[in-house]
Amino acid sequence: MQQLQHHQRSPMSTAAGAAAPPRRRCEGTAMGAITLDLRPGLGIGPFTLGMPICEAFAQIEHQPNIYDVVHVKYLDEEPLKLDIVISFPDHGFHLRFDPWSQRLRLIEVYDVKRLQMRYATSLIGGPSTPATFVGVYALFGPTFPGIYDKDRGIYTLFYPGLSFAFPIPRQYTNCCHDGEVSAELPLEFPDGTTPVTCRVSVYDSSSDSKVGVGSLMDKASVPPLPAGSLYMEEVHAKLGEELWFTIGGQHIPFGASPQDVWTELGRPCGIHQKQVDQMVIHSASDPRPRTTLCGDYFYNYFSRGLDILFDGQTHKIKKFVLHTNFPGHSDFNSYMKCNFVIYDVDIEGTIRPGSTPKCCITPSTKWEQVKEILGDGGRAAIQTQGSMNNPFGSTLVYGYQNVAFEVQVMKNGYIATVTLFQS
Repeated sequence: MQQLQHHQRSPMSTAAGAAAPPRRRCEGTAMGAITLDLRPGLGIGPFTLGMPICEAFAQIEHQPNIYDVVHVKYLDEEPLKLDIVISFPDHGFHLRFDPWSQRLRLIEVYDVKRLQMRYATSLIGGPSTPATFVGVYALFGPTFPGIYDKDRGIYTLFYPGLSFAFPIPRQYTNCCHDGEVSAELPLEFPDGTTPVTCRVSVYDSSSDSKVGVGSLMDKASVPPLPAGSLYMEEVHAKLGEELWFTIGGQHIPFGASPQDVWTELGRPCGIHQKQVDQMVIHSASDPRPRTTLCGDYFYNYFSRGLDILFDGQTHKIKKFVLHTNFPGHSDFNSYMKCNFVIYDVDIEGTIRPGSTPKCCITPSTKWEQVKEILGDGGRAAIQTQGSMNNPFGSTLVYGYQNVAFEVQVMKNGYIATVTLFQS
């Protein structure tokens, strides 16, 4: 599990194991001093279930004095296997993002004493308002009996989109039965004390799942996208021909003009002039010396995970760059994930959205699978941005002669970016 730490800079600024520069905590940001609105089934504070991870980072950057220390955790070797987690150790909660869609599926308050929550006009949690069972019951009202996990000694009480986990002292476990709880418990123990919450979970309630600790945590799912949402829209790329956006229905072919792109995709998020490709020295077709800048320029569609390169003389599209937004790459959080499906012109007919044949390349396709589809790409060139800008190591770049495909591969074998062009 890779862990990154954020100290009032970009959330991806310091790699695990690297020495973070000394910092001074801003006044007024003492641990546990914040209060966040609790919205069962929806979210907590500025964080809403279903939000893309880039929006969560935007909220963090917007309030650096509050979210002063941020840890980002993910499984480096298999980034699609486990959640991407944004953790706030000073405030005792973290956000769990589905690794494929990179949308928020679960919010866990794991140290209730560090975070004060507001529900309606009442407060619960934090150093001064213990989240006792009596307090939870008084604030949220009656609900169905919860579930007792004998192995963990945890009793979980469920409300729609919200659960509270209470540790049961060993001397009182005889009142509980694995998987259920008796009617007398757990308002008070025989000695007059009441259980205190050790964990609060906020999750989507539309699936009617009971989400709690342990295996119950895996039942939290990402809420469905609203009708017509373009997030994670499948973008079909036929090599050497065009991009097809399957929800909006736009077709952007090679050779299209900037006006065509504006008409189909709208105003780009950014426009910048292309620097000379450092890989051009390996090209025997054009040995002329190059200056730092050339006439070509990019349209950046960060919200679509897409860059479009125009020829500076003809003003026609010459390249598409598709981004996977994997954690561990230097461009992580600069783009939303592009949900591309790349296939060869030899495939007959149209590939229906949602049904991807094995011969197609997607963001989850590893490099070994790409070689099975397109053949061996030969030796890789090493591309790195230097240790100061990119603490994640170098990226390998493969190109195919007479095949309109170039790919950056991370050390774990996953694709970072795909560049499509006409051969």
